[in-house]
Amino acid sequence: MSTAEERSTQLDLVARLKSAYPELPDAPPPDLLDHARFLAYMKTNHDVGGEPDAPMKYENKEYEYWEHMTYVICEVLAWRGIWLSEERRRIGNVDVGRAIYLGFPYYGRWLWAVARVLVEKHHISLGELSERMAEVQERYAGGLAGKKLEAKPRFEGDGSRVPRNAHHIRAVGIGDPQVYAGQAGQPRFAVGDAVVVRDLPALLYTRTPEYCRGARGEIADVSYESPAAEDETWDREDAVPEWFYIVRFRMSELWHGYTGTAADTLQTELPERWLRAAG
Repeated sequence: MSTAEERSTQLDLVARLKSAYPELPDAPPPDLLDHARFLAYMKTNHDVGGEPDAPMKYENKEYEYWEHMTYVICEVLAWRGIWLSEERRRIGNVDVGRAIYLGFPYYGRWLWAVARVLVEKHHISLGELSERMAEVQERYAGGLAGKKLEAKPRFEGDGSRVPRNAHHIRAVGIGDPQVYAGQAGQPRFAVGDAVVVRDLPALLYTRTPEYCRGARGEIADVSYESPAAEDETWDREDAVPEWFYIVRFRMSELWHGYTGTAADTLQTELPERWLRAAG
């Protein structure tokens, strides 16, 4: 049970959590939302390359127990054919809103993805999940206090009728993306070809960075065959593999006001659908 003061304090905290432009009201009418801001709202949250930010010192840290266990859960879900890794990336790392993406711990978003996928694929109901979470909260009220986390399943279910993908079976002993080798036909581009990254609408999910869309580069390597993230992330068994390329860009042409040398380059990996021949 919570007090009125506790509820008010929490709502005050939530009200500070903003991910909108301060000059615009929440849920602005269409006439107040220009095209540039619309594109900014639509941008996938994980694509932060090139955005201005303050310098940050990165330090190694030991993973906590729950982070290790979250990783194990996600690997087991893939191994048992419940999801693909791209589903976890899209739901856990992107489809959560910018405030959660930037505010949650890294593995906190993975754990969020586990809950959403299991609910959306009807492996567990949201009501059942909420009740189990409350049960675990009560079991460890006051913290672990030296107690070890212990799983207490109510029953062992029959998984024979659970719908599963077959990717984890096809890729055993082969690997991913090696399992798609020979399925994409002849690559459209070769090493040394000049290409331009297409400026396609980035709806819901893509792994093509915004900072290189519309930019001119050169094929540095014809890399491998695989379904593009836009198809693979929804666990489509009919996703058609295509070629991926390592594309090299001159930094002086990629970044406005770049002050390095003309020889500085950047390389990133892009699927064929995002490229067209230059000139």
